[in-house]
Amino acid sequence: MKKTLYRVLRRGEREEKEERPVQEVPEIPNKTIGLIIDGPNILRKEFGIKLEDIVEALSKLGKIRIAKVVLNQYAPQGLIEAIVNQGLEPIIVAGDTDVRIAIEAMELIYNSDIDIIALATRDADFLPIIQEAKRKGKETVVIGAEPGFSVALQNAADYVIKMEGNRPQEG
Repeated sequence: MKKTLYRVLRRGEREEKEERPVQEVPEIPNKTIGLIIDGPNILRKEFGIKLEDIVEALSKLGKIRIAKVVLNQYAPQGLIEAIVNQGLEPIIVAGDTDVRIAIEAMELIYNSDIDIIALATRDADFLPIIQEAKRKGKETVVIGAEPGFSVALQNAADYVIKMEGNRPQEG
């Protein structure tokens, strides 16, 4: 079984072509993180991204204080249980999840106990969230996977975490 790989890049660093499992980032344990995961966008079978890998990657930057996963009403019960078992809060939304993600993210931005806003999504629609967080003095992290990881989102964030999951074998 292939281990999930990720890279944490500081803004301005270029991703190198050679394969390296993890780029070390100095730990900043006194920073507090608020995490919002765009469930339908990130937690897809084709990406093979595990919640524990997202949590582990963020632990290099600080301590997660608030962690929510926004899902639509079609989320399987097993996924909801996995979210709860990881200590994250599932939020189930009827219909599109984007508005709820924006509301949850804005609450984190205006929470004085949170230093870093982490957003797990590939969607460029959330670029204004990253920009507002930075305007309010928060550090920002985007977590995503290819294909379709917004370049604008990556360029706007202070840190980028690119997840590489266990993709199903073809054939």
